[in-house]
Amino acid sequence: MSCVTARTGRQRQRYEDNMRLVSGCIPYRWKKGKVDKKEDTEEMIEVLMVSSPKRDDLVFPKGGWEDDETVTEAACREALEEAGVKGIIREIPLGRWEFRSKSSKDSCSQEGWCRGYMFSLEVIEELEAWPEQKDHNRQWVNIKEAFRLSRYDWMCKALEVFISVMAEDIKLRNEENNVDSSSISVLDVSESQYVSSKCYKRTTSKQHHSISSRTNILSHASQEIAIHLGY
Repeated sequence: MSCVTARTGRQRQRYEDNMRLVSGCIPYRWKKGKVDKKEDTEEMIEVLMVSSPKRDDLVFPKGGWEDDETVTEAACREALEEAGVKGIIREIPLGRWEFRSKSSKDSCSQEGWCRGYMFSLEVIEELEAWPEQKDHNRQWVNIKEAFRLSRYDWMCKALEVFISVMAEDIKLRNEENNVDSSSISVLDVSESQYVSSKCYKRTTSKQHHSISSRTNILSHASQEIAIHLGY
């Protein structure tokens, strides 16, 4: 059983413009996979999605941003509570999206609107038990599958930005290390700033820029980068 308990209630919930503020993340990991009939392998990115209670869909971990935590701390907490993972979070958000709640139980305001911030989180620990395990099953999927499973427009847009960020990261690592992309490894935890028992924070001065479509993203990426992203 998990020794961490999930937060409940709305006593500390943040609101802005009559919208409930939400924070979440796209958890990801590097995994070796076959890329051709010759049994060659490459490191590829997988993202983690969780099931929704009483609904037949998968989503990314997210939940209310409370008044005693930062927005990144809230994202890390939700990843731990809903998906049972800890990791390194990028402090610059993938973006901010406004969306309407699909459930009266999760109503964000009187009008049912949420304002959500999404981050990328590189998973470094996957727990066997977690606080909301009874309500949320977790599933690792490749990028193509994640797009197929994303029923909501804001999730697809967050994935699009995530792809551009990952492609940029792969390219920069290749340039800095002057090596082929097949030898890229996960960033060592020692290179990141420790935040809490839930996550580490990766600091960067580079801004994330949204690209309007997957086609545009991939047209700016090399074949090697596309392979890393699961295309």
